[in-house]
Amino acid sequence: MKVVLAAPRGFCAGVNMAVESLDLTLRTFGPPVYVYHEIVHNRFVVDSFRARGAVFVDDLQQVPEGAHLLFSAHGISPEIRQQARQRRLHAIDATCPLVTKVHLEAVRFAREGYIIALIGHDGHDEVLGTMGEAPESMILIQTVDDVDRLDLPPNTRLAYLTQTTLSVDDANRIIDRLRARFPQLVGPAKEDICYATQNRQQAVREICPEVDLVLVLGSQNSSNSQRLSEIAQENGVAAHLIDGVADIDPTWFCGVDTVLVTAGASAPESVVEQCLEYLRERYDAEISVRTIRTEQVHFPLPKALREYQISLVSSPAGG
Repeated sequence: MKVVLAAPRGFCAGVNMAVESLDLTLRTFGPPVYVYHEIVHNRFVVDSFRARGAVFVDDLQQVPEGAHLLFSAHGISPEIRQQARQRRLHAIDATCPLVTKVHLEAVRFAREGYIIALIGHDGHDEVLGTMGEAPESMILIQTVDDVDRLDLPPNTRLAYLTQTTLSVDDANRIIDRLRARFPQLVGPAKEDICYATQNRQQAVREICPEVDLVLVLGSQNSSNSQRLSEIAQENGVAAHLIDGVADIDPTWFCGVDTVLVTAGASAPESVVEQCLEYLRERYDAEISVRTIRTEQVHFPLPKALREYQISLVSSPAGG
């Protein structure tokens, strides 16, 4: 069996920053450290941190007053920030800067009097946080049909924003339909779908014609991982989204000569390596890496953690 290993794959800069932030917070302050929502949408990462004393919550009433709290990479609404202040929580914001960009755009468009069509998935943590910035000005759009159902006056000042982890093709179809119905539509100066999401999708599109099967490492609640599996299927290739080796079904490989292995932006490289080892041992797989694009993006740690590190270095005890 031949295995093509896609690059780039796995952790993006935003996930790296969030994971490093939680790791440092646990090491610095000790458990328990509370996290609002999953730090990233990956079962392996969440379970690993839970074993170290991270407590993931969906309601700040579950967090004791004065505790250390991390906001996940997906962002939060102003209401949640206010609740954290009221409970005197030591909050550390690990929101991905690319998600913060969308929040700021939402605030600006709302302030300028626009109705905002937010293209995204209902209930996703990122969408909940973004809509919380200007709930009275936002309409959630999930499909082209949602666009057709919009009942707005012809002269409505309409803007659009997108969830950062969408399928580029799906988002463009919706944007094109919005623009056809509302020619006055405006959007962000730079598209919202993040660089890592686009790069991983492009790798799958380019490599798919050469393979018989695609394995995507990532969790079911990971939007960007789901999109990778969908893109493969749209290109006529069987694809499976798996958390790890335990999810693999040997029947998938009947008649398969070439497999593409990739990973969503929240999947750690360790699960990729375990998958490759499984394919080597069971199918004598030959692994080749296909690099579509090189990523060199890095996001700094949250300000609260950087300031704490500086205070340690500058204090007498810190030298």
